[in-house]
Amino acid sequence: MSKRILIIDDEESIRVTVAGILSDEGFDPLAVGSAEEGLQVLEEEKIHLVLLDIWMPGMDGMEALPIIKEQYPHLPVIMVSGHGTIETAVQATKMGAFDFIEKPPSYDKIVLAIKNALQLADLQQENIILRQKNVYTTGFSGQSPAITSVKEQLARVAPSDAWVLIRGEHGTGKELAAQMIHRLSTTSDKPMIEVNCAAIPEELIESELFGHEKGSFTGATSSKRGKFDQADGGILFLDEIGDMSLKTQAKILRILQEQKFERVGGNKTIAVTVRVLAATNKILEEEIEKGTFRADLFWRLNVVPIHLPPLRDRLEDLPALVRDFLSQFSRKGLGQKEFTPEAIRVMAEHNWSGNVRELRNFIERIAIMIPEEVISADLIRPFLPVGSDHSGNVSGIFQGKMEETGAGADNLLAIEGEVTFKEAKKIFEKQFLQLSLDRNKGNISQTAEQVGLERSHLHKKIKNLGIEDS
Repeated sequence: MSKRILIIDDEESIRVTVAGILSDEGFDPLAVGSAEEGLQVLEEEKIHLVLLDIWMPGMDGMEALPIIKEQYPHLPVIMVSGHGTIETAVQATKMGAFDFIEKPPSYDKIVLAIKNALQLADLQQENIILRQKNVYTTGFSGQSPAITSVKEQLARVAPSDAWVLIRGEHGTGKELAAQMIHRLSTTSDKPMIEVNCAAIPEELIESELFGHEKGSFTGATSSKRGKFDQADGGILFLDEIGDMSLKTQAKILRILQEQKFERVGGNKTIAVTVRVLAATNKILEEEIEKGTFRADLFWRLNVVPIHLPPLRDRLEDLPALVRDFLSQFSRKGLGQKEFTPEAIRVMAEHNWSGNVRELRNFIERIAIMIPEEVISADLIRPFLPVGSDHSGNVSGIFQGKMEETGAGADNLLAIEGEVTFKEAKKIFEKQFLQLSLDRNKGNISQTAEQVGLERSHLHKKIKNLGIEDS
């Protein structure tokens, strides 16, 4: 598709001449006679570059330039003037103009300036996409069945245009999953627009998502494009969707259904084509029951659900994760480090409630604070939280838990033969949960509360361990 160039100039002869030059060079020119018309076109059309006259009736080019750069920061603007001075050219450049051309513009100069500006814009776009693709991807390292299944699901859904709901605990890599979908999608050449729904105040989230018009509220000194507008033709990633207010959920639902919206304070309908990826650490079915999340929005988003496993369910990936994080930190100048097998075993005994994010922080802390190149178990123990090292005390741990639930120590399963710590832990875990379920007559919610697990996690444990919930 040819690049569309917007010409904003009050002189018709200049508009006709420049449009003819651009057409001859294979561009798609669009010309208007005022800055006000130009700003309107920018809202309605996909423009790749603006040729902006400085001296015009009404709003002049120097007034329009900061508005354009604020609303479309990556859009190159070339200033054109028949009364230009060095001071004006310098000022325009400081305000974000790519170049300054004097009238009447020569064929060669205007074509060269446009090609240079478009080339730079393309490079900037590529850098944005490369940064998104190169954001740390170590969280999916490993070959465990759990993470292998996730990677296969992501690879399968990415090339489609299906919406995806990514679910998982804090730190499991939901943003990373969205980035992988984007990287493998048909719109990977466009940036993925991300919105953290939990980080934006409720009174500002509508403006953030839909944009606003100048003067629509206190502090709105200029118009602003929203995230939906920016994501047109590409992917919008709504992170922590479960933290969005019911009021905003209602507006989001309407936009998702119609792919149309109005900016805050505006009355013009803007149509977009957006693929939505959403993520949450909450159990949305429970939020629906509590009345804090709309069921119709859930079903709209939940086209392809993908659940990311917690680190405790893929501990066999620990060595690969550690190696990749160490390599990452080595490239940052923190030195070459290596963990001994015993150190890895000690780490496997920690519950990693913060999942891969906690592990990454822990490895970085070790890389910074321990000067030795070979990291032993004794060196890392002081950095693990108290009580995270359970070696040699597995029976005692489960003994205490069973006493809390009334199971009794005499019900502990005797272990015969030589087993690894991991195998012993699994045996005790199965025995403990089976006894707790029996005592609670199969009541999952009551059992989950007593043993200190989330209901959904207990369900998964029951399935993975082959426990019969009577």
